[in-house]
Amino acid sequence: MADFTFRISPNIIQGAYSGSRVGQFALQWGTKFMLVMDPVLKEVGISEKIIQSLSDRKIDFFVFDQIPASADTETIRQALTLAKEAHIHGVIAAGGGRTMNTARAVCALFNEVHDFYDFVDGAVPEVSPLPLICLPTTFRDPFIFTDRIPVTDARSRQTKLIRVQSGLNKLVIFDSNMTVSFTENQIESMSLETLCIAAEAYLSQKNSFFSDMFAEKAIELLGYAMNGTKSLSVATPQEELLEQGGCLASLAAATSSIGPASLIALCVNSRFKISRSLTSSILLPHVIEDCAKFKSARIARISELLKLVQPGTDQEQAVHAFADCIRQRLAKFNLPARLKDLSVSIEQFSLAVEDAGSVEYINSLPRSMTSDDLFALVKLAY
Repeated sequence: MADFTFRISPNIIQGAYSGSRVGQFALQWGTKFMLVMDPVLKEVGISEKIIQSLSDRKIDFFVFDQIPASADTETIRQALTLAKEAHIHGVIAAGGGRTMNTARAVCALFNEVHDFYDFVDGAVPEVSPLPLICLPTTFRDPFIFTDRIPVTDARSRQTKLIRVQSGLNKLVIFDSNMTVSFTENQIESMSLETLCIAAEAYLSQKNSFFSDMFAEKAIELLGYAMNGTKSLSVATPQEELLEQGGCLASLAAATSSIGPASLIALCVNSRFKISRSLTSSILLPHVIEDCAKFKSARIARISELLKLVQPGTDQEQAVHAFADCIRQRLAKFNLPARLKDLSVSIEQFSLAVEDAGSVEYINSLPRSMTSDDLFALVKLAY
């Protein structure tokens, strides 16, 4: 088991309507902010609530929402330039993963004088970052609590990790009223991705008793969200269970690591703009079956937490129950079950796998793996 080091950062607020108080919280760090916002929030009316909260507190701010679905390092560089020209005190981010990553990079590199691409290529920031407040509007982000920012390098479409200072995020606000409206199929695919993040953190070589605590509770809550809340004394709404499970899964990933499905999905997304949720959900049953060769007891525990088997069930049976559950849910919600259904060729997948082999998370997987091992998983799922 990995060494355990505990640092309290950032502050986390979870609760309905907590996002409406973002202006109050922001005043702790300044009066002039850049609001990095997913453009879809304007369409669904969420942006108005955030803007109103800032305006009511007389906070000076400007909005950066030029974040396309294919946002890459050039988007980040554009945002960083605007932030420096405006001499802001901090950044508020509202949106999904790409929005969070853009805002985190702006804060981390705001006071740096070196070229932006020096940090994309591996240089480490040496000066203090700007304060950052995050309002995630989706319930899964395995990197929000880490000291790494995954970005798509515009020069190559490869996934790169920018190292950032500890304590970058000052506050993360989880508010189920701030989540974007999704279709039932989108909710299912993101739920499966969140479950994948928690399971991989639980199975990682970097796990600790601390990360296990987050992962186990995340899996339990996600199970209730995905299968109903009949066994709960109080019926908690699905969106709140997903939000709580997502927060804990992200904490589990930060204190442990993501695994092969999430890593490959990240690189496929950078290369071909394919949803991370779809790729990781398809790969998850194959990751489970691969891990069963050496971590069957832990997979059995996951099956118990999801109420798929009773405690004491044969481990092999519990492993099959977990893998079959994922496959059945993909079929039930008419989600792609094979990687070939994503309209990406096996040759193209091989490029993404090569990218994954060069990302440092390759050293934190459930077992020692090379890019050849990752490609073997892709072939099984293709």
